[in-house]
Amino acid sequence: MLIVCALYHFTRFPDPAALRGPLARLACSHGVRGTLLLAPEGINGTIAGTRQGIDAVLADIRALPGCADLVWKESTASDMPFGRLKLRLKREIVTMGQPDVDPRAAVGHYVAPADWNALIADPDVAVIDTRNDYEVEIGSFAGAVDPGTRSFRDFPDWWQQNAHRFHNKRIAMFCTGGIRCEKSTNYLLSQGVKDVFHLQGGILKYLEEVPQEDSLWQGECFVFDRRVSLTHGLRQGSYGLCHACRRPLSAEDTQHPDHEPGVSCHRCIGEYSDADRARFRERQRQVDLARQRGADHFGPAPSDA
Repeated sequence: MLIVCALYHFTRFPDPAALRGPLARLACSHGVRGTLLLAPEGINGTIAGTRQGIDAVLADIRALPGCADLVWKESTASDMPFGRLKLRLKREIVTMGQPDVDPRAAVGHYVAPADWNALIADPDVAVIDTRNDYEVEIGSFAGAVDPGTRSFRDFPDWWQQNAHRFHNKRIAMFCTGGIRCEKSTNYLLSQGVKDVFHLQGGILKYLEEVPQEDSLWQGECFVFDRRVSLTHGLRQGSYGLCHACRRPLSAEDTQHPDHEPGVSCHRCIGEYSDADRARFRERQRQVDLARQRGADHFGPAPSDA
């Protein structure tokens, strides 16, 4: 059984490029795969490997400047959910496009999973899902507002257009692991919203700690790796992935006439040209050939940006 570790930490890295090589070499030496993003504002990513390998990488990350109190979330996978290791340098570890947003300065009130149900049941609380539309589509909390955004960088514009809907409301926000809420709650505070809360540890922590019989979560939770979705107890869910647009696919979706494995689904059929689909078919052919040889072709699904 492999350990899948989701982590993020906001801290100041004066030279993130200098951290990339040593961290990559250590992770590779332990067979750890996944994606880690390094930026001047910190580190974010999901990795998978053996217990020994994950512990080694976590120890190395915790030794980085300002990372001693790093918090992470773990789940398991029977098969390696990533094709290879990627360490990328970014401007932001989660892309919001708001240079003045700084979660190190202030964030909303953290709400433990055990206390979340009581908070969102309050009629004076507006619950906002800060994730992307394709994530919300397969699961969310009952009654949560879906901004319908394609990427996190769209959230500030959505708020500017919809802030009037939440006048005199307390705002409770949530996302997969917590990182998007660190930025979104800081942003709302900068916009004059006084009572802002967010789910500590995100949906993953809620699904891990809150018994299914007490849960207000409906559906499954999208994750950015080959498992695609998780359910209560962090068990692997039922969704597959369209390898053209990277959106989740239900078993019913794969029966749609527009679904062609590796090439298109009913959501993205109009988003790509014939030339794009020709490239996708060739890629899928290479994937099939690699699979026949017992090799691995696909890398991980991209992390949220």
